Amino acid sequence: MSATFQSINQLTITNARILTLAGPTAPRRGDALRDLGVIERGFVRIEDGRIVEVGEGEETSNDSQEIVIDAQGCVLMPAFVDCHTHACWAGQRLDEFAMKLAGRSYLDILEAGGGIMATVRAVRAASQQELTENLRRRLERMSALGTATVEVKSGYGLTTRDELKMLGAVREAASGGAMTIVPTFLGAHAIDPDNPKFIEQTIDETLPAVAEEFPGIVCDAYCEQGAWSLDDTKRLFEKAQSLGLGLRVHADQFNSLGMTRLAVDMNAVSVDHLEATTPDDLKYLAKSETMGVALPACGFHLDDRYAPARAFVDAGGALAIATNYNPGSAPTPSMPFVIALACRKMGLAPAEAIVCSTINAACVLNLASEVGSIEVNKRADLQLLDGTDERELGYEFASPGPRLTIINGQIMHRR
Repeated sequence: MSATFQSINQLTITNARILTLAGPTAPRRGDALRDLGVIERGFVRIEDGRIVEVGEGEETSNDSQEIVIDAQGCVLMPAFVDCHTHACWAGQRLDEFAMKLAGRSYLDILEAGGGIMATVRAVRAASQQELTENLRRRLERMSALGTATVEVKSGYGLTTRDELKMLGAVREAASGGAMTIVPTFLGAHAIDPDNPKFIEQTIDETLPAVAEEFPGIVCDAYCEQGAWSLDDTKRLFEKAQSLGLGLRVHADQFNSLGMTRLAVDMNAVSVDHLEATTPDDLKYLAKSETMGVALPACGFHLDDRYAPARAFVDAGGALAIATNYNPGSAPTPSMPFVIALACRKMGLAPAEAIVCSTINAACVLNLASEVGSIEVNKRADLQLLDGTDERELGYEFASPGPRLTIINGQIMHRR
């Protein structure tokens, strides 16, 4: 374990270039997407896990119990919010990597019984404790790279028992830890080929059972050829809304099936992927309250196809970016790498990518009042970069991560 956890009640970081991202808790769009709220030289004081003061100049304190860290002019910014992951799984998919290198497409592998179903079989064979331990190890890697808040989906169980087991593992991994972990129900991930009643059981049995055990959880679905159809996704979402659940959806990864417009019309929180979204649907999404979530690590790993994030932002869209951390299409825990990809492959400026990976990602998870910016009374989830210019996040890649990751006021990683 690389964590250097240090329990602290009072902490001040001084002499830092601070990206506060201070402002409204609504998603940032347009010019606001480039406003980092910079304090050229300033300090942040933390007490009992909360930010109590943010100011310019040098903070002075006579409290002998307070720990003071000199940032030496380096960038202090909010910790990342990774708003789309599948980080809870068992087994491995290294054999499929060889198939991909040999020229097989992701959909080819899925149709051959690999892909998501390979992980489903491993998850069904695993205990909840094994899933919890696997997830905790991955969360450790993510926090070392500057992430403090993580959304984790189910979707590798595809039975009521195994979906509840996955969500139980997510809840268990979150308990007692400093990170903020948000579970999402993705029972509509793939179609179980061995269960002819799978869709009806997911809608009529699994979804209500999850809603009872995890009230208010968001319901997600993978609407794609070979997975959930537009009509079946609509039925699932109508049931979810009747149970008081919010909606998110994987749409337009490989094919545009009309789900993006339907998601907007059903007031979904977000539409995620967007690689195959039509220009008209992209504008429709951009003018709505539904956010877009781009996942550039998929393009890097699968087929060099990327969401048209630049066009979406220029049309006024509210954008977030995330790792999509999973064993098949995006095997990376690194938000810094996602930022580097977003700049190179999707046309975002570094400042835009930073906003998309912090406060806007927090808006996707309805946590913008708690995390995603450096403001008084918010959780002290911060990272101290190993550089004096935040543009290095977009310029560099494969870097070792921040000097410090501070989560809930505690130093979790230090190098």
